[in-house]
Amino acid sequence: MGLYQNRIVVKVGTSTLTNEIGQNDLRSFNRLACVLSDVQNMGYEVILVSSGAIAVGANKLRMKKRPADMRLKQAAAAVGQCSIMFLYDKFFSDYDKTIAQILLNAEDIEQEEKKENLSGTFEALLEMGIIPIVNENDSVSYTEIESVERLFGDNDMLSAVVAVLCRASRLVIFSDIDGFFDSDPRLYPNAKLIERIDRIDDNVKALAGGAGSRRGTGGMKTKLQAAQLATAQGTDTIITNGKNPESLYQIIKGEGAGTLFAGCRK
Repeated sequence: MGLYQNRIVVKVGTSTLTNEIGQNDLRSFNRLACVLSDVQNMGYEVILVSSGAIAVGANKLRMKKRPADMRLKQAAAAVGQCSIMFLYDKFFSDYDKTIAQILLNAEDIEQEEKKENLSGTFEALLEMGIIPIVNENDSVSYTEIESVERLFGDNDMLSAVVAVLCRASRLVIFSDIDGFFDSDPRLYPNAKLIERIDRIDDNVKALAGGAGSRRGTGGMKTKLQAAQLATAQGTDTIITNGKNPESLYQIIKGEGAGTLFAGCRK
């Protein structure tokens, strides 16, 4: 079956939802809700994959820094998931939109029966004009929080899995930088943005680097892995700056914003 040309998956990370001192960035929540609601009003189906539960939970619990202990991380995630959905519900409601929460574990994707049920849930929500908001179920799943090679990498891979599952034509990954560069722009001022990549080969992988930002866990490596998974199924993948969600308007018009990883056309 082909892709839904009007279906878009948008992934937003912790670094977009929090400010420089790690507190909730309410303006970012509001702008994101406004843009996604407006894009839906233009006839698109929108799915949001959102990180940030641990960071938002740590803020709610007034922790001075991100917890290191696994129990505390999962407790913060449990509190944070309530808080983050409250914030999304508040801001999306301002634009007359209904949201739904979907929390996933790895086995939900791996088991065929669960996968089919999950696909049906997405389809039903989208048919009703509801915006699904997806996150890893951090309060019960330890593998994503604990492992060095995270399965979903601050939800980068999760967003690609959701895009493939839902046959979305576009996956937009909001990052804390403007796109994919030939070197790390935070370290090298002369780094150049690569606007389009048609094939993810070893040379491209070598440019990906390692860790993510101070507040997020997903670096450019996990975003590249996500792009590779999604583009293999034909889904165009765009990495761009999450502090400018309005770039989504350019993307749906086919104009340049960040880095486009072109989906493989079969």
